[in-house]
Amino acid sequence: MPCHNQQMNSVNSGPDHPVKQVRFANSGGVPPVLSTPEPSDAATLPSQENLGPQLKLLPLNDQIRELQTIIRDKTTSRGDFVFCADRLIRLVVEEGLNQLPYSECTVTTPTGYKYEGVKFERGNCGVSIMRSGEAMEQGLRDCCRSIRIGKILIQSDEETQKAKVYYAKFPPDVYRRKVLLMYPILSTGNTVIEAVKVLIEHGVQPRHIILLSLFSTPHGAKSIIQEFPDITILTTEVHPVAPTHFGQRYFGTD
Repeated sequence: MPCHNQQMNSVNSGPDHPVKQVRFANSGGVPPVLSTPEPSDAATLPSQENLGPQLKLLPLNDQIRELQTIIRDKTTSRGDFVFCADRLIRLVVEEGLNQLPYSECTVTTPTGYKYEGVKFERGNCGVSIMRSGEAMEQGLRDCCRSIRIGKILIQSDEETQKAKVYYAKFPPDVYRRKVLLMYPILSTGNTVIEAVKVLIEHGVQPRHIILLSLFSTPHGAKSIIQEFPDITILTTEVHPVAPTHFGQRYFGTD
């Protein structure tokens, strides 16, 4: 059984000005960790460095590594799978929120003292790519109770592997918002690319999109960044083999 402790990672703030941007998880002196591919693949698999700063990795620790291991283990029960997936989702969502802009504010404590703090700027929303992306919605709502969440349904042709959009519903003013795009497994990247195209058609700028994922292949991350150089990808691991069984296992359809 996995241990149920939860650790908190401190995040350093940016420069001192009215609207701040928190630094990304791997920009505070913690070296990013990529899983080592087989020697024969090392020359062809892109690393985080040559994918650029758009790819952000949560700092690897024993807690995250255990969650990744349990999710990948074929002997894991569905109950443990969902429990560990929800924990990992929460960690990614919390770090994703750290990428949103905030402003300084002053509040008064119950004892009458003034406290200099911060508050997030308004104008954020979530968008889940159905169906596996819906697994991340509750984690976002647990952190932002009133956040609005849109949905996109995209399915891939089994022969051509081309993605096709079947359904899309967003907040009417999505073009004004920062978008947390949720999709747990980046394999080829085709589904996310189509989803971003739909968001752009609705007026969203790629630089305002933060893609939240749990696992990514090097090819998937590279494809997305090459298509949209201004997008940000936040994930816990880049590995040649992604746990593509995630959605079926999470929703019990395997």
